[in-house]
Amino acid sequence: MGRKPTKIRIIPLGGLKEIGKNMTVIEYKDEMIIVDCGLSFPEDEMLGIDIVIPDITYVMKNKDKVKGIFLTHGHEDHIGALPYVLKRINVPVYGTQLTLGLVETKLKEHKITDVHLQRVEAGTTTQLESFEVEFIRSSHSIPDACALAIHTSLGVILHTGDFKIDYTPIDGQLIDLQRIAELGKKGILLMMADSTNVERPGTTMSERNVGITFENIFSSTKNRIIVATFASNVHRVQQIVNAAYKYNRKIVISGRSMVNVVSVAQELGTLVIPEGLIIDVNHIDQYDDHEIVIITTGSQGETMAGLSRMATSEHRKLDIRAGDTVIISATPIPGNEKLVSRVINQLFEKGADVIYESLADVHVSGHACQEELKLMHRLANPKYFIPVHGEFRHLKQHAKLAENLGMDRENIFTLQNGNIVEITKDYAKLAGNVPAGPVLVDGLGVGDVGNIVLRDRKHLAEDGLMVVVVTISKENGKIVAGPDIISRGFVYVRESEVLMDEARQIVKAALEQCEQQNIKEWAVLKSSIRDALKDFLYEKTKRRPMILPVIMEV
Repeated sequence: MGRKPTKIRIIPLGGLKEIGKNMTVIEYKDEMIIVDCGLSFPEDEMLGIDIVIPDITYVMKNKDKVKGIFLTHGHEDHIGALPYVLKRINVPVYGTQLTLGLVETKLKEHKITDVHLQRVEAGTTTQLESFEVEFIRSSHSIPDACALAIHTSLGVILHTGDFKIDYTPIDGQLIDLQRIAELGKKGILLMMADSTNVERPGTTMSERNVGITFENIFSSTKNRIIVATFASNVHRVQQIVNAAYKYNRKIVISGRSMVNVVSVAQELGTLVIPEGLIIDVNHIDQYDDHEIVIITTGSQGETMAGLSRMATSEHRKLDIRAGDTVIISATPIPGNEKLVSRVINQLFEKGADVIYESLADVHVSGHACQEELKLMHRLANPKYFIPVHGEFRHLKQHAKLAENLGMDRENIFTLQNGNIVEITKDYAKLAGNVPAGPVLVDGLGVGDVGNIVLRDRKHLAEDGLMVVVVTISKENGKIVAGPDIISRGFVYVRESEVLMDEARQIVKAALEQCEQQNIKEWAVLKSSIRDALKDFLYEKTKRRPMILPVIMEV
């Protein structure tokens, strides 16, 4: 090995220069721990991809060193990749009650039963050989969120997780700023902090503001109310429940993830719903419109989620009716603005009254704005700083914020996924890279779709496909049948018979030329067909479909 055991190595495998798939490896002596294990959703050009997860090549190389995965909270971008990672490396998973409740549901869906889930309380410490991992209570848009203080003989690493500073949280569980200040006083070696809202000045509103808005809407609305929000935002759901109870409305829950989260949170006592308040969707007609509120998924305009299906009349049980009040209690995730806008338009077309963030305080963020970030920096007062959880501009702005607070530029590391930061008693420096590209999940395939397949999908999507089938004689290489041409997504064949006939003649001519030159190798025949056809089609249509020659011998 030859490496002195006096270095801590920090290796982010996801969550930098992107929103999502948060995952960081922390290595010290002969132990490794992993903080979070999230997924992200595919970008537009990742055609057909379901989700994206971090590359764990480096973790697999060192799997004997990995002592556990420590989770800050239960959002998909922090726990979503667990089923894929745990299938390859079985290590204990540590997290708070609700976080593990959500993980358990996820693992059941993937039929993973043999993982040790270790429940921890905020305020307690887990002891490993070289590390002590302390869970510090935090505030976020999901209950049971924590920051992690990772104690080593070289010093403390503070990982804030996703956080905001809410002085009036719904469950009364305040972020433990006192503990962070205590650690800061003793000296924090390194802080890694959430950068999502660094561009926003001021402070994030308290979740309670949303409750007040809900009450105002519920008190003045005579028709049905439909609220779309993130399933994981249990505090938000609690506030909808409170308003429904106060104004005598029954609740219908719609959307698979919403049903899952509500049942897990209720079981654990994180969500308190009075007896008899929730009714089955099949009994909705037994009540008047002013007695109903529907809580649904689909606040991001996802085509398969509850709200979109209601808006397009594809929902089996629920439809939007004229006069319904629809509250979209979420901000579009960057990239989803078009989808959300489309759903809002569809809802208006159906005669619904739509209330969204720009019209009323129906959503607050779960992430710290500039003033809260400054407070965190001042309390923790770290020697070194790595901004995490954000696109590159967020990381840059957060680095600038730290610098403006008087931090030395040399002590701030704006990283990319896969960078290694080495920290000793005396210095911190960049020390190479590990593999950290995106791993694409498509159906049951994990990582089997790469750039070449995506390139082909893009080609097919943009220019279509042409299959040329020819049967040639084994004896003399002459054409026995064909060429037949099948076209998909290129031109409408029935209206392009002349073009197709000409294309057949071009293929025939190309094969006859090969025959004259006595060329019999299939590879050469195929490329001759492809080349001749490609030039002809481009000249005629200015398009370049994918051409697949199929040759059969008889």
